[in-house]
This record gives sequence, structure tokens and C-alpha cells, in this order.
Amino acid sequence: MGDKSPKSTSKNAAQKKAKNDGSTAKKAADSAKQADKNKK
Repeated sequence: MGDKSPKSTSKNAAQKKAKNDGSTAKKAADSAKQADKNKK
């Protein structure tokens, strides 16, 4: 059991990081869209 915990912890951390990266990318895309709207 002690063997599995670190693995699942790092997996959770990786998932959390991926989620954060995804929302950051989405925010960047949204602000790019917004800037485009403001240009027109």
C-alpha cells in the first residue's frame, strides 16, 4: 500500500497541473478573443 500512495499522489498532482494548464490556455484564448473584439 505504501508503494502505491506516492504514485497516486504524483498522478493527482499531474492531473491538477494539466487542469491548471488547460484553464490558463482557455483564459489566454478568451482574452485573445476579447482583444480581437475590441480591435473591431
